[in-house]
Amino acid sequence: MNIVVRIGKADFDVGAECRALASHSSQSGAVVQFVGLMRDSNQGDDVLTMELEHYPGMTERRITEIVELAQQRWPLFATTVIHRVGVLYPQDQIVFVGVSAAHRHDAFQACEFIMDYLKTEAPFWKKERTLRGEQRWVDARHTDQQALKRWQV
Repeated sequence: MNIVVRIGKADFDVGAECRALASHSSQSGAVVQFVGLMRDSNQGDDVLTMELEHYPGMTERRITEIVELAQQRWPLFATTVIHRVGVLYPQDQIVFVGVSAAHRHDAFQACEFIMDYLKTEAPFWKKERTLRGEQRWVDARHTDQQALKRWQV
């Protein structure tokens, strides 16, 4: 299986990433993607920017481990995870998770699994700047933790 993990400031082209995923096997019957965008509000406040930081090396290793866990559960041909860091603005793309598999069910499940783990287990630090000038660190939500529990059987 082909695994691509990229962390950086550069934006990504969703169409190009999907075409690359499909090209890894003539047996691909499904490519499923998730694209996360920055919202302009959180916790009832207007958000102007979000700054994402990571620990180079450790973050990539942890994401690769998450993808390998997905590979153990579902027969996947290729997986791509792209996560942006730096200062982002509302409606900027933050994260891309894409998988290719022979069947759609496997691809959907694996994509959701990877995203649920990324939200709670990947070492990223997020700081928001609100319209009121407040800066605050953002933690994983309770709902993210609940989503992760369904995979831990």
